Amino acid sequence: MILAVDVDYGTAGGAVAAGLLFDDWGAARADRVIIRTLDEVGEYRPGRFFERELPCILAVLEDAEAPELIIVDGYAWLGAERKPGLGARLHGLVGLPVIGVAKTPFAGTPADAAVLRGRSSKPLFVTAAGMDETLARARVAAMHGPHRVPTLLRAVDRACRTGWIERQPHGAAD
Repeated sequence: MILAVDVDYGTAGGAVAAGLLFDDWGAARADRVIIRTLDEVGEYRPGRFFERELPCILAVLEDAEAPELIIVDGYAWLGAERKPGLGARLHGLVGLPVIGVAKTPFAGTPADAAVLRGRSSKPLFVTAAGMDETLARARVAAMHGPHRVPTLLRAVDRACRTGWIERQPHGAAD
């Protein structure tokens, strides 16, 4: 199984982490959705984003049934120097291959990290830890959907954001 994860942070110091499990790169739908609500997460610290994000992803992994690979929203490696990003740090903790899919360029990101999908002229930036990066880019390019961001990566983003709405009392607005 492949696990795509994403996290959304609330204004009260908490987070909603979501994971979608699927077994085919061309899948349009997840086989299983995992939503974890964390009441407290660390504060954002520039250059230390992984410290805030990793506990949320690990919470989703507690409920995931033996994924073989994880996709994160962000980078596995940062810049030409290949400093460890969220994906490389997660790979170091859990030992599974991790593909990082970022929507914005990071300074010094190698040109070959760019993946164009659909009719978009704006690339995704794909890096990987624990697997061949050329294969990781081909897998992301082959994911379902006609748009820049694959269907299931859009869905996991939506799942963590709507987790806040589902958790609020009736009539409350975020």
